[in-house]
Amino acid sequence: MKVLLVGASGIVGRGIDSELSQRHDIIRASRASGDVNVDLTDIASIRAMFEKVGKVDAVVSATGKVHFGDFAEMDDDKYRIGINDKLMGQVNLVLVGRDHVADNASFTLTTGILSKDPIRYGSSASMVNGAIESFVRAAAIEIKPGLRINAVSPGVILEAMEGYAPYFRGHDPVPAARAALGYAKSVEGLQTGQVFEIF
Repeated sequence: MKVLLVGASGIVGRGIDSELSQRHDIIRASRASGDVNVDLTDIASIRAMFEKVGKVDAVVSATGKVHFGDFAEMDDDKYRIGINDKLMGQVNLVLVGRDHVADNASFTLTTGILSKDPIRYGSSASMVNGAIESFVRAAAIEIKPGLRINAVSPGVILEAMEGYAPYFRGHDPVPAARAALGYAKSVEGLQTGQVFEIF
């Protein structure tokens, strides 16, 4: 199987790469490294990536930027960081990619625990994660027959706790290797319209 892994250079992306590369051919995409470069905030960049890599059997997104900040200081510009990058970047992967994938291909997007368990400074992440999950459930009932779409919602990643620990007190961190199993389930299984929670 030919898998396009967007966000391959990140902590979660490396975990997914380690898991899936044992069984599949991985095309690694990141903003500044990998086999192909892509900027998810630029739909032309997404189109160029798909044109370069050709038909793939699975698209996995393990990327998406949001702004963490005090709600009292949040404004339109700060919310739009997450809307333009993590939300619409992943939505556009599907909208563009649906015309560039093989029959019976799958899309796997990334959300996160904050859709259901909000934290201080995390209102943008909670909003975007919830929107992605709703998009996945709705898109699954209308997407071209044979195609599948799911999301993986991991808890805070263990390897990222050095930076995130102050915001996630009381949370049980998830190793990237365990989070990667959710992506394997999406890519290699048959379910669609699901949000695989890895907590």
